[in-house]
Amino acid sequence: MTYDDPAVAVVELRSIARGVKTADDMVKKADVRLLEARTVCPGKYMIFITGETEAVQNSFRAGLERGSEMIVDEMILPHAHQQLVPAMEACVDISRIDSLAIVETFSVASVILSADAAVKAAEVRLIELRMANGLGGKSFYTMTGDLADIEAAVEAGVGIIESSGTLVCSEIVPNPHEDINLKLL
Repeated sequence: MTYDDPAVAVVELRSIARGVKTADDMVKKADVRLLEARTVCPGKYMIFITGETEAVQNSFRAGLERGSEMIVDEMILPHAHQQLVPAMEACVDISRIDSLAIVETFSVASVILSADAAVKAAEVRLIELRMANGLGGKSFYTMTGDLADIEAAVEAGVGIIESSGTLVCSEIVPNPHEDINLKLL
């Protein structure tokens, strides 16, 4: 399901039990789609929702209220770029990689903000947005496009999170080797 004015929200809790209850409250509060609700290392619980901006805002507020003192991190992104949700769900169809960029962060919230800024800044395509699962809490995204657009996108994506201290690393691979292309597609 796609939305005219998509929003994305994340609530990260240090309690799995409270996380499940919080997710339930959030989806009952407003007409939102639960993208994911799951455990992540080290023993935390992540909730990802999407929907129209107003519904996500209402659901997000319910999540903050229920999660309260168990919340580790939270983020809401109204007016999210249309590419974010498909990349989060790993259902992007890319037939070829021109130049490749990888941006790695210490947090889920920062990777979403960074990816959104990157795709809004230049004509690039998100390939994948991996959030915390199996990554020790870190997250990353990959994107492709022509080299000039990739450079502009990385600059915007890194720029929005640089001062927060959540950037691990970013790399640009112009014209990646075919073996790399095959592994990513």
